[in-house]
Amino acid sequence: MTALLLAALLDAVAGEPRWLWSRVPHPVVIAGRLIDWLDGALNRGGFARVGGMAATLGLCGLAVTLGLLLAALPGALAEVIVGAILLAQRSLVTHVAAVAQALRLSLGDGRMSVAMIVGRDTAAMTEPDVARAAIESAAENFSDGVVAPAFWLAVGGLPGLLLYKAINTADSMIGHRTPRHERFGWAAARLDDVLNWIPARLSALLIRVAAGWPDANGLVADARRHRSPNAGWPEAAMARALSVALSGPRSYAGERIEAPFVHPNGRRDPGPQEIDRAVTILWRAWAAGLIVIVPFILF
Repeated sequence: MTALLLAALLDAVAGEPRWLWSRVPHPVVIAGRLIDWLDGALNRGGFARVGGMAATLGLCGLAVTLGLLLAALPGALAEVIVGAILLAQRSLVTHVAAVAQALRLSLGDGRMSVAMIVGRDTAAMTEPDVARAAIESAAENFSDGVVAPAFWLAVGGLPGLLLYKAINTADSMIGHRTPRHERFGWAAARLDDVLNWIPARLSALLIRVAAGWPDANGLVADARRHRSPNAGWPEAAMARALSVALSGPRSYAGERIEAPFVHPNGRRDPGPQEIDRAVTILWRAWAAGLIVIVPFILF
């Protein structure tokens, strides 16, 4: 737990230094290249699901083995450094806050900024669309990029952390229900759902604490409106904290998806000020998480 606390603090201070990752590939980039190679090698015809299961199993084995090798190094330095690299609090809030700053300049700047953190089409977004996308990314990635890595580092050490990041990266690349990846990415997507089940609900709890414990009546129903079994929890908590409606219709690759709103009774015209409030809540939730860790270190 001490290593986790130090890793979280180091990430909050240093973030992802551009001078380093412009010179050497980030571990997630390396994992992405491996996943891309596995996709090309094993995603073949009628054996796509079997190939995807083999790829997912291989990723798990490689991640755990590497984690065990790093954990065998003397001291806790490896755990602190790897933990700081794979936690993403500073990077997340920086990118989300940048959307609010850009949106204050112009709608076009806001669209360009939010396009860096979401995969949906941004060209026709209105100001509320941009703000909503940024807030959703803040909530979902607080779970995926901060709470879940911290949880699996605490539970499983470096093997647990690397296993989680490998599967989460795979899910982001091949876990989508597209013609190419619906079968091949099935195993990675299902395992990612399992690994994120507890962290997603912990994230919702931390967001609620950070927002002053807003009324949770209907939060479970709101979370279940979301297309994801996990992302709906932090998004529902953030939606209620800001009194806005999140999710809703959006477009991917020119195809409009009529997704339901999370917290549909909330305001549907968020702007830069709501993004700023979301960033403040993220830092408070992060601090609340550190406070939870401290007793485990002391006692």
